[in-house]
Amino acid sequence: MRAVTVRPGTKNSVEVREVPDPAPAAGELLVDGLAVGVCGTDKEIVRGEYGSAPPGREWLVLGHESLGRVRQAPPASGFSAGDLVAGVVRRPDPEPCGACVRGEFDMCRNGRYTERGIKELDGYGAEAWCVEADYAVKLEPHLDRAGVLMEPTTVVAKAWEQVERVGARAWFEPQRVLVTGAGPIGLLAALLGMRRGLDVHVLDRVTEGPKPGLVRDLGATYHAKDIEQVITAVRPDVVIEATGANEPVLASLTGTAPYGVVCLTGVSPAGRRMTVDAGAINREIVLQNDVVVGSVNANLRHYRQAADALADADLSWLERVITRRVPLERATEAFTPQPDDVKVVVEL
Repeated sequence: MRAVTVRPGTKNSVEVREVPDPAPAAGELLVDGLAVGVCGTDKEIVRGEYGSAPPGREWLVLGHESLGRVRQAPPASGFSAGDLVAGVVRRPDPEPCGACVRGEFDMCRNGRYTERGIKELDGYGAEAWCVEADYAVKLEPHLDRAGVLMEPTTVVAKAWEQVERVGARAWFEPQRVLVTGAGPIGLLAALLGMRRGLDVHVLDRVTEGPKPGLVRDLGATYHAKDIEQVITAVRPDVVIEATGANEPVLASLTGTAPYGVVCLTGVSPAGRRMTVDAGAINREIVLQNDVVVGSVNANLRHYRQAADALADADLSWLERVITRRVPLERATEAFTPQPDDVKVVVEL
């Protein structure tokens, strides 16, 4: 069968190659791949900046944003042939930490986890793949084209859970949320904010292309002004930061309403420096009882939350978030950005 592969650590080594057909082990599903999403992590791996192959091998099957249809399922697994599924990304290591033992493997403390398509485990970017039944999650049948958004939705499901857990330390009734960045993570964070009945504002740099319309069609407010202007005007109770860029990150730290919660989901590149008033930032966070929390990855609970959110969302809106679909034989094109890209997927 064919798969999208890369040699981690080797720049621009991504290619479509023939790999052995998968053979399910006991307790595993055999799944026909439908689509795999491309995100910033995949691009970092392709640039040779990140990722590691399975032990004893130079190449890795890419793809952690999965969507497939079950071909074969073991008895009593809870799955049947024809089910639409997504595979979970992370696995705890053989000697898991306390968090992993309790199913919170997204919060692993020893760093010895593995990840499909990223760290020591082949991904889902293949015409067929296997996954343990315990690490597969069903999607509603009508999501057979949009369900590839499952994994990024789990990331924001976790982010919102973190915000609400932090807020619950005292009375918490947020009204306004600012999402910085209108990429897939930002748009899906806005979707989940609207689902909570909040007044959602989204900030991005562009004024053309699909992003402003996608935000407005959610019922949210789109902004393309300077972050300082926007955050002063909105005075959000919650910020979901999805850019990793210096300016919105720093503005978010001091721009919320009192008792505000900032959740950082964007990964900042190293080496970009700014001069900041650390004292002013500290003073604002302390005197306003603010909280800043980082959030990455997701566990099974977040996958189920994401599946529910996607099932309830407007299908046509979800499909518009996917702005480019590339066939498997031209998969390498998916890693070259185009001007109006939001979410790019490879169709398997």
